Amino acid sequence: MEQDYQQILTGLEDAGCTPKEIRDAERLCGRNDPDALVRHLRRCRCSRMEELHESQRKVDCLDYLIRETEKAKKTSIG
Repeated sequence: MEQDYQQILTGLEDAGCTPKEIRDAERLCGRNDPDALVRHLRRCRCSRMEELHESQRKVDCLDYLIRETEKAKKTSIG
């Protein structure tokens, strides 16, 4: 089971989790509490999804600026 926990901790680093999230997971691994660990992993996933959605909003904003700039360029040429 220890090897599984080590893979989880490494995976959290790969997933871009914060040092605190990794420490909390390590603490839960040490307590050998898989239910609490799963809840923690779900919270980490939720945080990553929030980051993803925020990035998507930023990309959408850039897409809008590109479209508007291209539209203005066409209007000024024509």
